[in-house]
Amino acid sequence: MIKIAAVQAAPAFLDRDATIERACQRIAEAGEAGAKLVVFPESFVPGYPDWVWVVPAGRGAILRDLYSRLLANSVTIPSDATRLLGEAAREAGTIVAIGVTERNDEASGTTMYNSLLYIDEHGEVIGRHRKLVPTGGERLVWAQGDASGLRVHNTSAGRIGGLICWENYMPLARYALYAAGVRIYLAPTWDHGEGWLATLRHIAREGRVFVVGCSMAIRFDQLPPDLEFAKLYPASREWVNPGGSAIIDPTGTIVAGPIEGREEILYAEADLDAASGANWDLDTGGHYARPDVFTLHIDRGERRLIDSD
Repeated sequence: MIKIAAVQAAPAFLDRDATIERACQRIAEAGEAGAKLVVFPESFVPGYPDWVWVVPAGRGAILRDLYSRLLANSVTIPSDATRLLGEAAREAGTIVAIGVTERNDEASGTTMYNSLLYIDEHGEVIGRHRKLVPTGGERLVWAQGDASGLRVHNTSAGRIGGLICWENYMPLARYALYAAGVRIYLAPTWDHGEGWLATLRHIAREGRVFVVGCSMAIRFDQLPPDLEFAKLYPASREWVNPGGSAIIDPTGTIVAGPIEGREEILYAEADLDAASGANWDLDTGGHYARPDVFTLHIDRGERRLIDSD
């Protein structure tokens, strides 16, 4: 039995260092509560760039300024930011999965990815997954990732892996995790509502896995006051995103949440040994796979823009 924590919180928007500090505080809080796995939302560091959905593509001056600010506060892996997160994970004795906007410092240093970073309880970075397909307007700020990080990690908290937001609507990506034996499936997101909750429940039933759906809760008054794009929203709106985080068990039953309209750490107990019995009638990565009929090839080669040599 392990305790899982889903951190529904607001970042210090477009401020990497302050957001890392907040994340470390939440990791410590969850660790004190006994959590062995702590999950943060999509692009928690330095905040989800929701302007891609409200600023018209022709507003170049605004988009250039916002891109520049996001780039300046993005995360290099490894860096001081990942070191601080690692120290927090080690001190709390917990595994951390956190969404970050990652800068491509292996090449130009001016392209970004929507990445999910895994850190073990010893403070070591054990994995990084770059979102395969940014959705719609997200392509204004994030590039497509490759499958080099599309993996399941064998940890002291069980076999964990995940997909980011609408990657979870990619059936073959989901299957790649099922076939690799994922037991705790992470779904950090910006989405919320009944449709998204139905998606999480379907994944739990389809994969016979625990699903951690973790979203961000942030109000307009928590945005920096100089951000012009905030004026493009309806004046009556209080929340940029109200959250909606939830934890689902392998039967598709909601065991924690959903919570909306507040910042909170959501906790749930996961009995992985008992949950494995749910595979007796459906194992999509095993006896239901039919490898004699279907095959999946995954190119996990890293797509570098330049030769590091």
